Amino acid sequence: MSEHSRYISRTIELANHAMDKGNHPFGALLVHDDKVLLEAENTVISENDATRHAELNLVSHASHQLASDVLQECTLYTSTEPCAMCAGAIYWAGIRRVVYGGSAEVLRQIAGPGIGLSGQDVFSACHQPVELIGPVADELSNEALLRHWPHPS
Repeated sequence: MSEHSRYISRTIELANHAMDKGNHPFGALLVHDDKVLLEAENTVISENDATRHAELNLVSHASHQLASDVLQECTLYTSTEPCAMCAGAIYWAGIRRVVYGGSAEVLRQIAGPGIGLSGQDVFSACHQPVELIGPVADELSNEALLRHWPHPS
């Protein structure tokens, strides 16, 4: 299992925990120097707040707990390519590397259309570069999504 796959597997575990709590199947974690600093999962349903995506929960906690120079050295791992909202938050927090499991295209096929911008679109438009790596372990990530949305739109 590659370095990235190990962390993506953990994001999928977090996504499954989110599902067990009635939320959407997404998880994220923040890694610095091969150490997991923070983890988060989607809480959109349980908090009745459309902005509580796993990545936004993680970025919010990270911004309160870590210095900006540390955030710039971190890698954010997420179970699925970040949406436009989360990509913007990741950029503004100063995180410059993102690794994702499942692609936004697969999510759109399963959950239906949303905002017509991917995380890659947002990161490509940013003044400071954000490295985006993925999909990594796409099949595992897609399986978590399919458990939640068994009937494609």
